[in-house]
Parts: sequence; C-alpha cells; structure tokens
Amino acid sequence: MANEPAQSSNSSAKEPSQTRGNRHVLSALVQNRPGVLAHVSGMFASRGYNIDSLAVGETEDPVLSRITVVVKGDERYLEQVRKQLEKIVTVVKVHDISREDFVERDLMLIKIKATPANRMEIQSLVQIFRGRIVDVSPDAVIIEISGQERKVEAFIDAVRDFGILELARTGRIALVRGVPRFDEPDAPAPTPVEDAEPMVHGHSEL
Repeated sequence: MANEPAQSSNSSAKEPSQTRGNRHVLSALVQNRPGVLAHVSGMFASRGYNIDSLAVGETEDPVLSRITVVVKGDERYLEQVRKQLEKIVTVVKVHDISREDFVERDLMLIKIKATPANRMEIQSLVQIFRGRIVDVSPDAVIIEISGQERKVEAFIDAVRDFGILELARTGRIALVRGVPRFDEPDAPAPTPVEDAEPMVHGHSEL
C-alpha cells in the first residue's frame, strides 16, 4: 500500500516500525453490518498500514463477525493500529491474541500441473502434508491444504517445481485457547448503531 510521492517523507518515517518487529495477530469483534469491512480496510489504507493477512466471517453470534488481521511491526506500531481500529464505531473489541496461547489455521486451494508421470509423487506429497486432492483433470490437480502458515508455505515450496497454475488462500484465522478475556460471559453486549450509514452494499453482510 504505497503512499503518494508527496507523502514520501511520512512514508519514510513509518517504514522502520512497519518492517521491524514480530508479526501480530489481531482479532477484532465487529458488528455484522454492511460496510464494516470497508471501514476497517479503509482505515488501514488511509493510514498507510500494511496488512499481511485479513480474514473475516460470522461468529457464533449472528450479530457479530470476527476480523482476523495479521500485521508486522514493533509495539508502538501495533498500538497505533489497535487504537485506530477501536475508533471505528462498528468495532466492538480488538485483542492482540499473539500474546495468548492460540490456535491458528490457514486454508489454501492450489492448482498445479500434473502428468501421468508425476501424479504419484504429487499424491505422496499431499499425504505427507495431510492435505487432499479435491479435483482432478487431465493436466492438473487442485489440492486443499490447511494448517499453520509455515506448513502451507512449505507445501508451496515442495510443489513449485511441478508448476503452480493458480493459488488461493483464506489468510490466517485464529482463536485463543480456553476463554479469552474479551469473550468472557460478563463482557458487555454491543450496542447497535442506528445512525451509521453503510459504505458498501452487496450480497454480503460485510
């Protein structure tokens, strides 16, 4: 997400904090309303924040959705991102779950070239990585792989020489083990926002 040339001095000031530090997984509970994802992604774009991964979906409560965002930077950069997210009126709570004991998954569909000569080798790799072949055509196969990010990326490296035709990933989703603090039963319920105008209209609630 590059800035305009006129803003190059600001970009230079931000760059060190964005490129240093660990990757952080932020979990944001948001109201399930049209335009919420546009608000969140627009905030990142307008502030020049870089997103490594973003995944969104409805939670166990149909009035709430969970946005999982992966960002890389130092503690100061992370705090800026968190505060800006919490300013969005439809955001209920933001939590840095990187500080917790959490489970994460990344789902990928990958289409690779497959010939009669190499199909057995491809099938062996799929079994090793505990994936599954979900589609077979005369000259290609589509494989489903899920797991931690490093597992997915390792599989990509393993099949690269066969020829990757297409690839799609969901991005990382994660949940804290046990009962995370912001999901405790006594946490206040979100207050519906009646006067917020949706920015995007479409088939999705986000």
